[in-house]
Amino acid sequence: MAEDPFDLEPELQAGAPAVAAQGEVDEADWLQRMRHSAAHVLAQVVLEMFPEGKIAIGPPIDTGFYYDFDLPRPLTPEDLSQIQKRMRKEMGRNHRFAWEEISVDDARERFADQPLKQELIDQFSLESDRLGICTHAEFTDLCQGGHVESTRQIGPFRLTSVAGAYWRGDEQRPQLQRVYGALFATREELDAHFARIEEAQRRDHRRLGRDLDLFAFDELVGAGVPLLLPDGAVVRQEMERLIRELQDARGYREVWTGHLARGELFRRSGHLENYSDVMYPAMREHEETDDDADAYYLKPMNCPVHMTLYNHSLHSYRELPLRYAEYTTLYRYEKSGQLSGLTRVRSLTQDDCHIFITPEQISDEVARVLELVQTLFTTYGMPNFRYELSLPGEGGKYVDDPQAWSTAVTALRGALDQAGVDYVEQEGEAAFYGPKADLFVSDAMGREWQLSTIQLDLIQPARLGCVYVADDGERRTPVVIHRAIHGSFERFMGILIEHYAGAFPLWLAPTQARCIPIADRHQDWAHEVATDLRAAGLRVDVDDGNERMQAKIRNGQRRKIPYMLVIGDREVEGGSAAVRVRNGEDLGEMTLDQIRAMLSDLKQSRAAEPK
Repeated sequence: MAEDPFDLEPELQAGAPAVAAQGEVDEADWLQRMRHSAAHVLAQVVLEMFPEGKIAIGPPIDTGFYYDFDLPRPLTPEDLSQIQKRMRKEMGRNHRFAWEEISVDDARERFADQPLKQELIDQFSLESDRLGICTHAEFTDLCQGGHVESTRQIGPFRLTSVAGAYWRGDEQRPQLQRVYGALFATREELDAHFARIEEAQRRDHRRLGRDLDLFAFDELVGAGVPLLLPDGAVVRQEMERLIRELQDARGYREVWTGHLARGELFRRSGHLENYSDVMYPAMREHEETDDDADAYYLKPMNCPVHMTLYNHSLHSYRELPLRYAEYTTLYRYEKSGQLSGLTRVRSLTQDDCHIFITPEQISDEVARVLELVQTLFTTYGMPNFRYELSLPGEGGKYVDDPQAWSTAVTALRGALDQAGVDYVEQEGEAAFYGPKADLFVSDAMGREWQLSTIQLDLIQPARLGCVYVADDGERRTPVVIHRAIHGSFERFMGILIEHYAGAFPLWLAPTQARCIPIADRHQDWAHEVATDLRAAGLRVDVDDGNERMQAKIRNGQRRKIPYMLVIGDREVEGGSAAVRVRNGEDLGEMTLDQIRAMLSDLKQSRAAEPK
């Protein structure tokens, strides 16, 4: 059998020497040190193979490490295999890591032939006249420290890929080659990591979306603009149906505000000042004017338009809370490099809502939104989630109104505390107009996704002149809760495809059952069964092709259809069908009444069923 170029050397499989040598260092820190040290070995080997190459940076990351290089040619898979082999040999030679501080001038001399390092020296010298370096074998790198003692203590690893990365993240700077590696403390953890990657690839919504004919992208339409095929549209409709039912039962009222609004609205709300980098360029009626206030913009969000709707009537405190819900498509000018299937798009539809309340209603209304969130994600089979309280921080774009910010932060923090929600606080993640509670949901693979957001706003309603008549007859500014539960339907649909691996529960499945006649003489009953089930509101089709029964069943399983209803002579005579589940389970013969009742109950209850 051919040698696997990515197989691990026996002496590097266990990770035990690293644990034994770490002393007082905790496991997490020691793992970071191993990853950091591996990055240095990677840079050493690449420079030995490409002496004319230039090195940039090589930090540890959550699953391993990477290093950025400016090389004379693109790296090939064969290069990656050779680099990995040479790294393992260097690790086996037990080179010691020696860290020291040197002067800035010595650092400039040491890295005289490394222009990218010279830039880093310029940056670091602004903070200190002494810089750290780390040496092993004949290789030295700028370094703040944090290594294992020797290369033999580096845990099991595998180089995984090469990607492009702009130097300092600037598109105007050279594009470097970034070599990624995975590294864990033990071989078992490394194997588990690649098993997760393999499972993630199997569940990749971009592949499944193509295989199951759910959605498409087309260059003639444009990047980041998803097109839903009929089956994808069914999934989207079911998602909307669920949130509409939940919101209607909780007093939400649906509005519609279109796709465009004047720049003056976004100027008053603060979006032109704080959000224009993701807004599509202005559309002007008169080319001779450059007044943004008179231009039209594709809406990146609904909130300022909902506030103008609110202003069309004078509201009493007795009408509040007033909950406006909308499902309009919004447009955000995301950079092309940030687009990713359905999870990062330029046209998106939110289950958007803005709730107008009095200050006294904040805690109760936030609690109601939290209850809605829990109900929705439990229905989807995603009950594990956590919250972050996102606060303003240094350097962000925020409306300058300290009193409003202080009041909003105190109120939202108090509402979360009163609801008994566990959360962590994150500075610098607030919206430009207010703090927010962000929901992170775990999918079937344990991956976290930031989905729902609950934002508290005391600034925009004041800027846009929103008022209500209080119980004392005075006019006051309402508080507005901005709230989207799914986040966006497009992004959440992509997450759902991966969560279910395309095998949607019956209520979400585009085709809920397929009738499979064994022979031509069974087709009439198969179509009668389908017609009956469709009349009960179920999505059913008939495979009346020429393939054999087993092939038809396999086709249904590949399409991830929840139930196959097989029909032969016995079923025709008995007014029944043999029911197969897509996971291969055989439920046996069931009457049409029994099938209708079972499928209808699964649909109405939105229950999960065998995969």
